[in-house]
Amino acid sequence: MPGMRKNDGSESNITRQIANMRWVLKNTFKKHDFRPLQREVISSVIQGHDVFLQASTSFGKSLCYQLPAVLKDWGLTVVVCPLLSLMTDQVNTLKSLGVSVATINSNTTHDERQRVFEDMLCGHPCTRLLYVTPELCLTENFRRRLLTVHKQGQLIRIAIDEAHCISEWGHDFRPAYKELGWFRKNLVNPTVPITALTATATPRVRSDMINILGLDLENLRLFNTPSDRPNIHYEVRYLADYAGDNCTAEDSQLKNLLNWLRAIQSRREARIGSEEMARLPPMSGIVYVGTRAMAEHLASRLCQSSDGTVTAVAYHAGVEATKRSQIQSTWKSSRPVQPADGRKIPAFSIIVATNAFGMGIDNPDVRFVVHWTPPRSFESFVQESGRAGRDGRAAASLVYYGIQERNFIETMIHRDTESHRVNGHENRESKLESFGKVIRYCESITRCRHELIKEFFGDFELEEMGSQLPAKEGVSVASSSPCDFACDFCKEGRGGLAKRREKMASETQMALLYADFD
Repeated sequence: MPGMRKNDGSESNITRQIANMRWVLKNTFKKHDFRPLQREVISSVIQGHDVFLQASTSFGKSLCYQLPAVLKDWGLTVVVCPLLSLMTDQVNTLKSLGVSVATINSNTTHDERQRVFEDMLCGHPCTRLLYVTPELCLTENFRRRLLTVHKQGQLIRIAIDEAHCISEWGHDFRPAYKELGWFRKNLVNPTVPITALTATATPRVRSDMINILGLDLENLRLFNTPSDRPNIHYEVRYLADYAGDNCTAEDSQLKNLLNWLRAIQSRREARIGSEEMARLPPMSGIVYVGTRAMAEHLASRLCQSSDGTVTAVAYHAGVEATKRSQIQSTWKSSRPVQPADGRKIPAFSIIVATNAFGMGIDNPDVRFVVHWTPPRSFESFVQESGRAGRDGRAAASLVYYGIQERNFIETMIHRDTESHRVNGHENRESKLESFGKVIRYCESITRCRHELIKEFFGDFELEEMGSQLPAKEGVSVASSSPCDFACDFCKEGRGGLAKRREKMASETQMALLYADFD
């Protein structure tokens, strides 16, 4: 493989860029300090290495390719991004910071597209970061332009966000991603370095990412954060079997959620006092549901049933684009969803959403994420629950789990993969395997939830591969709990969980269903 270009090709230039990292961080990105491990990742990017980064949603992965691109005063970094909402959010944020950034996607006008292409090919592009879709990267037109930029010596790096989409064993497989190996095969002499980023990847998916993208194992730098989040309290709530009486089941579950929220409110009020609490903004949370109809229905019921304690709004792909944008902006603000009729500020501001919500939305103030039904993949669960507590403060993940919903989701996975055969048998197996981990996570009553998450994502294998981790913090060395009692198992023990789980089925059913989990 041809030698990897070390950015400016000069050790002194690399040293100077690394020395200037903090200045750019503060003056351009308006951040006071790097998060743990960010500095090491960015330094490896500046040095011209291939970089593999698997890090939680709170890590700030985008900074790891944005800052090096801005730090240089020449050249183009191409960012491959699968989601329009994620792309738009990052581009708008960078523009607000004064960074020269552009995007080509389905919403880009013809004139804007031509302007971007002209800048790309001018020999000294002003654009530092260009966000594109994986589908655009398949077109001969775009590839020819990219080769020209490379021959001009102006293509600095390829950054591939949500890189787990490359694998048929991943939970978000995207066929166009599988063709991104073109970059390594064609952008040579010198070889353009690649950064692959993901929040969640199993060992099999990681292997596909590295192999398909052609990452240079001799030049590769691996980094990861633990798949679990030490500041999140993980809990599973078991739903009683109401034998098909959906109305009673829903009423019971809604009552349980509202009681949980009221308990949080009471503890908060006891700690800081009612007067101080009245001056605080609502506590932000996300409730994930399976369908658009349920998002609308549950948001309405939360508002109606909470005596003004909760304000909730539905968010899904069926909501008109301007309204979705308004919901995002309001919910991300310091005092979201204010009542318009002079009533007191609610204690909770909740988005009831399908799983499209949250990708790339940097709201550090989310205190809880609730899954109204079991997630359809374990990767989705970890990524979605990780949207709580991005500021490092205490947060909660709550999953409602019942046998009826479990069986329904398994049936839906079989049906969906049967009607979309294009991805082949492997894709069905991967979806069932991933949902199997959700089942084992929820039904286990003998293991710390944090340990289960790390085991399912192969964190220990990454360490054996030489991946660099941030320094450990937040867990007491003297604690008798692996997670310092930040999960229901470590708090309640096997007996407590077994007692709660029993209400899902009869004693005979329990013995048959859970023999493998005890």
